[in-house]
Amino acid sequence: MTTPRTEPLTLPGVLTADEARATVAALLGQQREDGALPWFRGHHLDPWDHTEAAMALDAAGEHEAAARAYAWLARHQNPDGSWYAAYHDGDFERPTDRARESNFCAYVAVGTYHHWLATGDTAFREAMWPVVKAALGFVLGLQQPGGEIGWKREADGTPVTDALLTGSSSVLHALRCGLALAAARGEAQPDWELAAGELRHAIRHHPERFLDKSRYSMDWYYPVLGGALEGTEAKARLGARWDEFVVPGLGCRCVVPNPWVTGGESAELALALWAVGEPERAAAILRDLGRLRDEDTGLYWTGYVYEDDALWPLEQTTWTAGALLLAVAALAGEPATCGVFGVAELPYGIGEPAVACRCGS
Repeated sequence: MTTPRTEPLTLPGVLTADEARATVAALLGQQREDGALPWFRGHHLDPWDHTEAAMALDAAGEHEAAARAYAWLARHQNPDGSWYAAYHDGDFERPTDRARESNFCAYVAVGTYHHWLATGDTAFREAMWPVVKAALGFVLGLQQPGGEIGWKREADGTPVTDALLTGSSSVLHALRCGLALAAARGEAQPDWELAAGELRHAIRHHPERFLDKSRYSMDWYYPVLGGALEGTEAKARLGARWDEFVVPGLGCRCVVPNPWVTGGESAELALALWAVGEPERAAAILRDLGRLRDEDTGLYWTGYVYEDDALWPLEQTTWTAGALLLAVAALAGEPATCGVFGVAELPYGIGEPAVACRCGS
């Protein structure tokens, strides 16, 4: 178990101690009193990005604020284990999208495991266990015969069985974090193990089982970030389309061929690069995000349209700052973040063998 962090996150050329403090303070300023972390105040909250921002707060040592974010999830979980896709300004009484997306709901397992690693708070782990268990149960109700995870249930409960590669890769990560939590409790979850093995096999070997979103960079790097591909396989995948998605000196495109690099995708790509043992390339990507930083707020603009030399859209989201902080935390060696995204210690599902550690050790 790790010692709670007290010093600010820093990375030369990317984030100074003062900049880190300003970014964390800005994130705290966007959090509602009830713990909700919307994209920004007045916009909506979705459960995945809410969790990512909470993880960033934990990485920065703001454990009480992160715990309040998880308490929001615990209080407002639907009876079937899900959450709605969007809530206006994080107000649970004002859902704006009543669909229930599988990867949105699964990610609580990643956040819960991260918080426990960061704090050693066993009481928190035990309180959140029923939440995680119900959420993953809802998600696995959408798993298809080929192993892939259906995208969502519509507001009326109708399942959407089409699967997204990015979403399924994130679900795989969540299942493995869920299995790690179960192991810490001494509780077997064979159904999760089987589901994770089938899902990992689908991601690695059956691209035809997923909707074609290959124009999007997330579909390129998420099988690495989510742990489906590791070692030489992971490096080969990132190398194969590097020149399509990475714009030298600017960062990672969101979608080709659009001339638009985005902070969230760039920071997540940096996490994936760190995970395959390429910290120098990861740091270079993060340095490119300096142009997106607003020194007045400490937050980051969502993206930059380089052909027009324009920031777009004109919004500063908690999840963009959160992704940046998590990438910095991994590169700085923050133990909880390394434990979650390095995944060398995470259990594997039944049917897919482990390969060499992604972090290069």
